[in-house]
Amino acid sequence: MRSANIPQTFSEAASEWLRVRMKDKAPGYLKTIHYRLNKYILLALGAFPLRDITSGNILHICRRVEDTGHDETAKRVKTIIGQVYRFAIAAGWADSDPTSALLGVLRPRINQHYATLTNPSDIAILMRAMKAYPYTVIRCAMLFSVYTAARPGEVRYAEWSEIKADMWDIPAEKMKMKRRHIVPLSSQVKAVLEELKPITGTSRWLFPSPRNDGHCLSENGIRVALRTIGFTKEQITPHGFRAMFSTIANEHGINRDVIERQLAHVERNSVRGAYNHAEYLPERVRLMQWWSDYLDGLARG
Repeated sequence: MRSANIPQTFSEAASEWLRVRMKDKAPGYLKTIHYRLNKYILLALGAFPLRDITSGNILHICRRVEDTGHDETAKRVKTIIGQVYRFAIAAGWADSDPTSALLGVLRPRINQHYATLTNPSDIAILMRAMKAYPYTVIRCAMLFSVYTAARPGEVRYAEWSEIKADMWDIPAEKMKMKRRHIVPLSSQVKAVLEELKPITGTSRWLFPSPRNDGHCLSENGIRVALRTIGFTKEQITPHGFRAMFSTIANEHGINRDVIERQLAHVERNSVRGAYNHAEYLPERVRLMQWWSDYLDGLARG
């Protein structure tokens, strides 16, 4: 007979996997894992014994997610289930991973291109609208995001302790590529922080949740503000600020390697992949000031 403290169901195994394997993950990543488990996986599989779940059960869940138009999420759901099973196999709670039979079954990934603006007149309208937004914290979040060209999650989880005079020093565990990253602060970003400091300076986060619940700004904060000022999701998304920065900087002939390092993109090539968080730092300092000046110049018309 199996011991009572050995996980019997998928839900019990998933809880133990979260406790052991996910405890050191970034808050944003962990929040996403919990969301996908609760929304897509546990309601369907949670009560089932590990050894009773089939590849067909898992495929049914993934197909339902695909049917909502979220093909990439379907793959993430399969990945989470597979990780729980591999953890369970290593612990002796399961004999096989039913997701292994689903290799190549789900719809292939379509490269995602984030909506963005590249026409200077459109960018000028966007900048003027963001600068006129009435709510200070959200306005500062939008401007900080567009000036720094950082990922939305990096902006949302930015902490005052990471601001070091002339730079924003993001620790490795918060970065997508798990490498420490430096964002030089332009004079415009410093002005945004000076405006923000009296309001959120006692908080851990630069942009805390307006609910005062100890959390940072939600992922919908900037997105909703962009819709409020008249821009649709087909025109611009928070992630689209990065595409805007990359496109415009490349069009102006700025060194591609400098741009890519500032975007924290790491070359897959093993030789070029020797990434240093301070690589091209003087050039990146000039780049980020140029970018803020460019945006403000358009805003002034």
